[in-house]
Amino acid sequence: MNSRADQLKALDRLLTIMDELREQCPWDRKQTFQSLRHLTIEELYELADALLEEDLEEIKKELGDLLLHIFFYSKIGSEKKAFDIADVANQMAEKLIYRHPHIYGDVQADDAEAVKKNWEALKLKEGKTSVFEGVPKGLPAVVKALRLQEKAAGVGFDWREAAPVWEKIKEELSEFETEYQAMQLQAMENEFGDLLFSMVNFARLTGIDPESALERTNKKFISRFKHMEKLAQKQGHKVSDLDLPTLESFWQKAKTIVDS
Repeated sequence: MNSRADQLKALDRLLTIMDELREQCPWDRKQTFQSLRHLTIEELYELADALLEEDLEEIKKELGDLLLHIFFYSKIGSEKKAFDIADVANQMAEKLIYRHPHIYGDVQADDAEAVKKNWEALKLKEGKTSVFEGVPKGLPAVVKALRLQEKAAGVGFDWREAAPVWEKIKEELSEFETEYQAMQLQAMENEFGDLLFSMVNFARLTGIDPESALERTNKKFISRFKHMEKLAQKQGHKVSDLDLPTLESFWQKAKTIVDS
C-alpha cells in the first residue's frame, strides 16, 4: 500500500489536474453545482452497485469518480470564494472530533450503540430541533425508512429485540389482508406501507440491510428472466408470445441454471 506521503502526493496531483481542467477544458469550465448534481447521483449508485458485488477493483474506480466530484465542487466553491477542499476536509475533521468525545474527550462509550446515542445527542445540542434532520427527503423509501428507524433508535426509541417486531409484522399483514378482502385501495396502500415499514425494522434488528437484500433479489430476478428469454429464443419463441404455464416451465429451468 502507499505511504502517507504518497497518498498526499496523489491528492495534490488530482488538485493540480482539476485546476488545469477548469482553466483549459471547455466542458469542465462550463460545469456548475447544478449541472454536476445528477452526475454525482449516478456515481453514487454505481458505487453502491460495486459495493454490493464487493468488486474491489470496481469500488476503487467508483470511489475515484466520486472523489473527482468532491474536488470539482470544492473547486467551484473556491471560485465563488465560499470554500475550498481544505475547508471541506477541516470541517469534517472538526465534526469527527466533536462527535467522538469517547476518543477525543472524557465520555465513556463501550460499544457501537452507545456511540450512536452520543452522536444523536450531540447533534441535538448543535441546535437541531429533530433527530430526523439530515435525513434527505429524496432518499428511496426503503433507505429512508431504515435511516428514520436508526435515528429514532439513536435516542432510545427502539425495540429491544426482533421477536416483538415479527409479531408486529403478522399484525400488519392481517390488517392488510382485511383491507384486501374489502378491496379498499387507499386503505390497502396504507396497510401495505405499514407492513413494509415493519419489515424494514425487523431487517434492521436482525442485521439485514433491507436495501441490499432487495437489490440482490432484483439482480437475481433479472438474471433468471434473461436466461428464461434465452431458453425461449433457442426454441424459436418470444416470451411475449408464450402462455403462463409455458413461461413457468422456462422459468423453473432458468432458476436451475442461475442458482446452480
